[in-house]
Amino acid sequence: MTESIHGRHYEDLRRMVERRLRGLTQRGSPEDLNDACRYVLSAGGKRIRAVLVLLSCEAVGGNAKQALDASVALELMHNFTLVHDDIMDHARSRRGRPTVHIRWNVNNALLAGDVLLAMAYAALLRSRTAKLSPLVELFTGALLQVCEGQALDLEFETRADVSVRDYFRMIGKKTGRLFSAAGELGGLLGGGSPRQVTVLREFGHHLGRAFQLQDDLLDVTADPSRLGKSIGGDIVERKKTYLLLKAAERTRGRDRAVVQVLLRGNRRRADGGHGAMQQSVATDPREARMIRTVTDIYRRYGVLKDTERQVRANTRRAVRALDSLPRNESAAALRWLSERLVTRPS
Repeated sequence: MTESIHGRHYEDLRRMVERRLRGLTQRGSPEDLNDACRYVLSAGGKRIRAVLVLLSCEAVGGNAKQALDASVALELMHNFTLVHDDIMDHARSRRGRPTVHIRWNVNNALLAGDVLLAMAYAALLRSRTAKLSPLVELFTGALLQVCEGQALDLEFETRADVSVRDYFRMIGKKTGRLFSAAGELGGLLGGGSPRQVTVLREFGHHLGRAFQLQDDLLDVTADPSRLGKSIGGDIVERKKTYLLLKAAERTRGRDRAVVQVLLRGNRRRADGGHGAMQQSVATDPREARMIRTVTDIYRRYGVLKDTERQVRANTRRAVRALDSLPRNESAAALRWLSERLVTRPS
């Protein structure tokens, strides 16, 4: 019963965000650019970061409508990062559809990403609050950290000495900062005390870490039909995930040699950046063997279990951070959402 109540509230807030996003897209000239922006925003999704802003606002006693513009702004920033990340990652599909630079071209995709970011600031500036200056400062700081996180992720491609500590620093910026910014934005707009805003930032930080760790885990353990793509993509792309870095700490002999091959470089660097991961993972027998071999190493050395423990530990930290907030339905919904995000099948 409780889950259905929280689930319905989440859906109500998500639909509120969707309606506002639909109202932002334009028609007319330049047609390709506007079509590309609509294409990105029509992909749907859970709108997790946007809803976190709204729930955080309510959790400190505010009304979700006070934070709607900021929640939409954060969602637009998130989509801006996805468009640009897909270009840098040479990704061919997202959420089962061609990426923007594949559907149109790289130049149009870059411009679409830029427009989404401009729309994000326009939405943020519509927030009716006396705290607009700290709001913009927070938002801009989050954007800078996300860009720094992506730069670190790219840097890791050519480094064989990446540590687990380096990894956590990277995801704290690239993934975690949008989650922690969601909590802060909501707390500020809901009139939360400085302590409550800090608590919501801590909550988002730990939840973002758990979310990314779960993503790493799902890449090798999920049902491909529910994940929406072939599994093992991170292995083929030789991404420095938590799983690979823990395996580097633990493996010996022949297993260590396999892991070291993956650590020496990103596949896209080796093939000139023209890999088509989603297609090749499903069809190349050598890559299928590599995925099976590395996944087996992860299993035998306890890396999968360790990652699961890390997910649970960070989720507990996120939920504990909420203990000092008022006990209301929205704070309970944040706890419910935390558990749902890290047990999701895709």
